[in-house]
This record gives sequence, C-alpha cells and structure tokens, in this order.
Amino acid sequence: MNFLSENVIPGNHGKVFGTDAIRQVDLNKMRKATLEIEGVKDFLFDLEKFPAEFIIHTSKVVEIEAIQKVIKKIGFHAIPKGLFEL
Repeated sequence: MNFLSENVIPGNHGKVFGTDAIRQVDLNKMRKATLEIEGVKDFLFDLEKFPAEFIIHTSKVVEIEAIQKVIKKIGFHAIPKGLFEL
C-alpha cells in the first residue's frame, strides 16, 4: 500500500467509494456520520450507479480506514475505488 491508496487527499478530485447502502435514508446517515470526521468537507452520492457510490472531498489528509470505521458503525461498507487519473 502507499500514501494515495490509504488516504483521501485534499483537492477537487476527492475519493470514490462503493457501498452496499441503497436507500436514501441510509446514505443520509452515512453523510451525517462522515461529515463529523475532522477534515471531511463534502459527501456526494450517486444512486444511478450500482452498487451505489459516494465521493468524499477533504480539506486535509484523512485516512480511508477512519471513514470505513465510521460507516461500518452504521452497518454498511465503504470500499474505495481505484486511484484517480492524472
């Protein structure tokens, strides 16, 4: 593993995650819990894709593991997608 695969770095690209949550209410719970993590500034989800995806933007480096722990407490999974293209 490397720095980019283990962290969400600040910037406009964010980090895409797949999730097993499919209901809007569940994604709203995930959004609320995730926004409480220091450094997370935005949580956007896309229900058009299957499995559902969400993007997290940060104002500082945030560990992916911290995001996964918060979402797992709610009863769902957050699986990071591949690295962004430069």
